[in-house]
Amino acid sequence: MKYALVPLLTASFLIVYTSVYAEEATRENILGSWEGPLVIGRDNMKLAFTFTLQGEEIAAALTSSGLGIYGMPADTVIVDDRRITIRIPRLDLEFTGVTRMTKSGAMLRIDGDWFQYSEMVPVVLHPVENPSF
Repeated sequence: MKYALVPLLTASFLIVYTSVYAEEATRENILGSWEGPLVIGRDNMKLAFTFTLQGEEIAAALTSSGLGIYGMPADTVIVDDRRITIRIPRLDLEFTGVTRMTKSGAMLRIDGDWFQYSEMVPVVLHPVENPSF
């Protein structure tokens, strides 16, 4: 029994350490602007989320010229491992996404869903230097 406990404790430590490291890597790699198309009905527009660090917390701002929004701050930003949730209640908006990584650990894109007014639209965001609109 005693010898079975050592591998179990080692595995538990590795899982916790890997999870914490992955979350920190996501927090650091997500900073900056992420842009992608938003297609609602016949409207095809671009949107961008810009992530910044405010103290210890991640903040996000939404920009979309098609929606007439320029730098609207999100009320809630949750980065949990590779999952991202952004909420802006005054727009009845929630964006949920999962980061996709390269084999080297660099963040490649965010595959997400835009929920607004009981409608869901898939969105893929790519890192950009600055929003292109």
